[in-house]
Amino acid sequence: MVKANSYNNQIDKAALLEQQTVLVKRIAYHLLARLPASVQVDDLIQSGMIGLFEAANNFDNSKGASFETFAGIRIRGAMLDEIRRGDWTPRSVHKNSRMISAAIKELEAQLGRDVSDVEVAEKLDISLQEYHQILSEVSTGKILGIDDLGVSEDVMKPSDDYIGDDPYQSIERIAFKKGLTECIKSLPEREALVLSLYYDEELNLREIGQVLDVSESRVSQIHSQAMHRLKARMQSWQN
Repeated sequence: MVKANSYNNQIDKAALLEQQTVLVKRIAYHLLARLPASVQVDDLIQSGMIGLFEAANNFDNSKGASFETFAGIRIRGAMLDEIRRGDWTPRSVHKNSRMISAAIKELEAQLGRDVSDVEVAEKLDISLQEYHQILSEVSTGKILGIDDLGVSEDVMKPSDDYIGDDPYQSIERIAFKKGLTECIKSLPEREALVLSLYYDEELNLREIGQVLDVSESRVSQIHSQAMHRLKARMQSWQN
């Protein structure tokens, strides 16, 4: 009986993996539209299949989430992990990213309000054109996402009532989501809209540009500045 159950479990797992292969490809192509040209879709799919296999091994349907939801998180996470392991970003880009966040944090603490790109550029003692160029380089040189705020992007995926193996992680997930929501609401209107279209509506930069009637590069700059502003405002989550 044990052998029969084991065999049936193996058959079920194989069928599950085959069924969800299309999910891996869908996530890979969705991510590809938002990544630099140096990223290859085959590499994303390969790492995503590893994430799918791990999801099949670790899924517990008593936890309250569907397998597709659980697998989607693991697949996307595996793809992003693989990309970051092969980080192509020059050190200067990382340095500039930290510099922008620090400048925004200092200025907003001094002025008690949102600061403009002009003010940040003046703080950094560079021209507005140079500042926008840095924003574009940071945005295209690395993946700026929720996890860059200091907490894994996975915390945003499961429903608030989903309790995982670690109760503390569930509490952290809920608290982080609440704090992030409040920070996003406090952003300048255009920056909040870009984040909403990018993360909630899942539009790419070109599509957002069409909505806002601006260039794709300008959307990239707005997105980059919004993420740096969030990073500055959510500093406590990184400590």
